[in-house]
Amino acid sequence: MRNVVFVEGVRTPFGKAGDKGIYAGTRADDLVVNTIRELLRRHPGLPPERVDEVAIAATTQIGDQGLTIGRTAALLSGLPKSVPGFALDRMCAGAMTAVTTTASGIGFGAYDIAIAGGVEHMGRHPMGEGVDPNPRIVADQLVDPSALVMGQTAENLHDRFPEITKERTDAYAARSQERFAEAVKTGRIGPDLVPVATRGTNGQGWGLATEDEPPRPGTTVEQLASLKTPFRPHGRITAGNAAGLNDGATASILADEDTARELGLPVAMRLVGYSFAGVEPEVMGIGPVPATEKLFRRTGLSIDDIGLFEINEAFAVQVLAFLDHFGIADDDPRVNQWGGAIACGHPLASSGVRLMTQLARQFAERPDVRYGLTTMCIGIGMGGSVLWENPAYEGAKA
Repeated sequence: MRNVVFVEGVRTPFGKAGDKGIYAGTRADDLVVNTIRELLRRHPGLPPERVDEVAIAATTQIGDQGLTIGRTAALLSGLPKSVPGFALDRMCAGAMTAVTTTASGIGFGAYDIAIAGGVEHMGRHPMGEGVDPNPRIVADQLVDPSALVMGQTAENLHDRFPEITKERTDAYAARSQERFAEAVKTGRIGPDLVPVATRGTNGQGWGLATEDEPPRPGTTVEQLASLKTPFRPHGRITAGNAAGLNDGATASILADEDTARELGLPVAMRLVGYSFAGVEPEVMGIGPVPATEKLFRRTGLSIDDIGLFEINEAFAVQVLAFLDHFGIADDDPRVNQWGGAIACGHPLASSGVRLMTQLARQFAERPDVRYGLTTMCIGIGMGGSVLWENPAYEGAKA
């Protein structure tokens, strides 16, 4: 097996889904094309013909997110026609799976370089658009009916862990907003972003998206406490302690380490291992726990080895369930130190690469940290975790 490295990841600014969002008139495939073009622009030492594969995920593979979007995005981004591509779907972990799938090919020797990412335009394609779930899923009681509504699964997680109160989730959500705002202010988020020309609706002309639309800096716990609970009367899940409905795209370059050094490409992270695990679909938010436990068994590492965590904030309760399981404090500075999806947004299939991109930039600032973890819950009852090593780790020099 060869060493697989994460060269760099980028993303579009994330927008709010809907008619008033920044991407209301912009195609989903154009979003991901912008990210691929930006990667090629940033790395002129990478000959486009050396890209062996383009893997792009989308949860709703229809319309401008369909037609084998990995291949069409490769063509539209200017890569040679000899470069193949494919599409895949693992709901929220689509981009994460695009990375692990192509990384496996690199480690095996089938590829030297791949581009992996994801896109979701939830304004054009709401989650579940056009699906036809087999009625036996519910009729045969294979899963609880609430499993098909993500907000209800989060309420179920609260039921399972009553010690995770709404007050705790609101406090976590306010902290995510605060950390993200500080990261923006200090210039830590800007390097990830690719400006996108946006097409207005109703004759409004063109615009330029340069920053995330969802964040609400200055959010307080008192404000969050007053929000409605749409999934259950007197429930605990609100628009404030969950990620919103968003539009956006991500892409990353993965490479064999020797090939990266041959071409002068930076080595931002080294892949250590990954695992996916299934859980009861009606409490899908607990998925990162067994996925991470499985990963530790396979790698021989433990939670004590992890110096940085990037946990996707689909819901605050899901993050807190993970932290409680591993005995980590709610406000641990190792966890989502630049904020997370509650602040910046969660365009489903794209989010895995956002986690990796932020971890890579944190590694560059933290030579004292050797290992970092990216992890997320996945709809229909799964979790995914990817473990990375920091090539700048000072201990390696010693």
